Amino acid sequence: MESAQLVILAGLVIGLVYGSVGLLSGFCLMSSMRGWLAEGDGRLVRTYALAIAVAIVASQLLAGSGMVDLGKSIYLQPTFSVPVLFLGGLLFGYGMVLSNGCGSRALVLLGRGNLRSFVVVIVLAIAAQMTLKGLIAPARIALVQASQITVTMNSLPSVLATVGVTELVARALAAAVIVVALILFAFAHPPFRRSPGQVAAGVIVGLLVAGGWYVTGYLGADEFNPVPVTSLTFVAPIADSLQYAMLSTGLTPNFGIATVGGVFAGSLLTSLATGRFKLEGYSSPRHMLRSGTGAALMGIGGVMAFGCSIGQGLTGISTLAVGSFIAVAGIVLGTAAGLRGAMRVQPLAVA
Repeated sequence: MESAQLVILAGLVIGLVYGSVGLLSGFCLMSSMRGWLAEGDGRLVRTYALAIAVAIVASQLLAGSGMVDLGKSIYLQPTFSVPVLFLGGLLFGYGMVLSNGCGSRALVLLGRGNLRSFVVVIVLAIAAQMTLKGLIAPARIALVQASQITVTMNSLPSVLATVGVTELVARALAAAVIVVALILFAFAHPPFRRSPGQVAAGVIVGLLVAGGWYVTGYLGADEFNPVPVTSLTFVAPIADSLQYAMLSTGLTPNFGIATVGGVFAGSLLTSLATGRFKLEGYSSPRHMLRSGTGAALMGIGGVMAFGCSIGQGLTGISTLAVGSFIAVAGIVLGTAAGLRGAMRVQPLAVA
């Protein structure tokens, strides 16, 4: 099997596992923050924190051993725009609240029969494609060009290396500080410790991120036919998947498209096997408008931020890239604004 075909197959498998775990555990940053900030249930946010910790450890081990060059990913580029990354994160986070979940969560819920998620996926894909290559792309490019900077220290290890420590020590120290803090935060919560399913979900999702790096950065490292070094992310891949579904002739599937298909299939198979499949729709036209608006904001913001709550929140952070922390700060603040405060998204009135 050629490396490109192996990467696609592995992407499908990773997506299948993520779809199943996402359905069974409810893994989602928006649900995590809503449970923590609005409902007083901190288990899901601990699951997310544990997933980040596992992703960092496993990904940095791959990078430190020389198996994967994370510097080839989009997250560790020397040039980026701080305002665009942060603004994109804000838009994505707020849109996530409006749509009641991110792109990956929409794929999982779609597999369970939630037709609202079908609208979210389609609108997100169109808005993302418009921002990548369509009507909104010139404005995005102009913003980036007007505000981008070139840095020599684009990751936390590179910042620490300026004090004279070796690259390996800097990598280990930066990872250790963040990982220990996240693990303490997760396991200091007794209800989380008593939830083996949530603990397992955090570990599995974190390993899936590292698995994506291994697949694209090691198995896909073919000098004659290389594939982009990437891992779990959903905004651009959802846009690519819609384009591939419409124009597959002449187009080549990739890791992201395979992952998107795998997430939907994994959720669908799991929901059918566990009796969770149930068709659901919108409660009102206002509900549909709010959901579609949120999806559009996620598509636009996700492209500006170079990723979503998974693409930056897990995959980007696993590289310890400075830009990823900036984007995630925007996502978290945008989500918090939608859940609490003056810009809180109000619950829909029940007819």
